[in-house]
Amino acid sequence: MRNYDLEFLKRFSLVIVFLAAVTLALIVLAAFLHRSLPDEVAPSAQARLEARIAPAGAVYAGATGAAAQAAAQAAALAAASANAAYGGTLDGKVIYDNLCGACHTNGVGLAPTLERGKWAARIGQGNDTLYRHAIEGFTGADGGIMPPKGGNPGLTDEQVKATVDWMLGNLK
Repeated sequence: MRNYDLEFLKRFSLVIVFLAAVTLALIVLAAFLHRSLPDEVAPSAQARLEARIAPAGAVYAGATGAAAQAAAQAAALAAASANAAYGGTLDGKVIYDNLCGACHTNGVGLAPTLERGKWAARIGQGNDTLYRHAIEGFTGADGGIMPPKGGNPGLTDEQVKATVDWMLGNLK
């Protein structure tokens, strides 16, 4: 071999060793950075993940659980009262005009109209039964249907009772 060939091989070998060392250094640096930097997760992706893995129900155990359960019930009641239909009014006429009258004016679904004769058998069962059927819903033997709370779950029990009382007071 000639002298300049040996010189080339030496320099070429040094360049290859240098490039290999730089490559190894970059691999080590990348591994370090990969371990030290947290993964970036979009907030919307995080919200979808949390919604997907959320439990279907809550578990309440012991004294801590009882307190958590009481707090959850209080929050549910507060949310329900904030969402009371018709502003929470206890004026039976307002609720009747906006909701109940749709069926009880025309007899839709075999609903009794505000005629005393159509309510005689129902009145005979007592107000508690009328309230319960209006709140929980009822399907009569004749096929008549009363949906729970007239089909508006936002009504409170007191609003339903006030409306039933108004209806009974306005029978013709």
